[in-house]
Amino acid sequence: MNKVKITVLKTMFDEEIAAAYARPELGPCRRFAEGQVFYGGVKKPEGFCDTAWSCIYQYVFALANGAGENGFFFNDWAKEPRTAISCCNDGLRPVIFRLEATDIPDGLEE
Repeated sequence: MNKVKITVLKTMFDEEIAAAYARPELGPCRRFAEGQVFYGGVKKPEGFCDTAWSCIYQYVFALANGAGENGFFFNDWAKEPRTAISCCNDGLRPVIFRLEATDIPDGLEE
């Protein structure tokens, strides 16, 4: 099993939906910044949002275990092998991640 590089591609905030449904002080996600990089595998990277992790973990786990060499699903998703694009499910301020398999062994260290 290898580590997966997790890059924050984009943080978004839907002002129209937020104006209708969110608390007035809500803004874009404060946990992540575009360009931020984490490495994960079986374990969630330190400082990574629990909710975002639960949303992307299935792809991280698959990539860490060698999946994605020929793409995911019907090979019509990401144009690069061993790569997936995924996001957290926050409907007001989603964050989009690029997940890339690496050749760095996941030592499962604490």
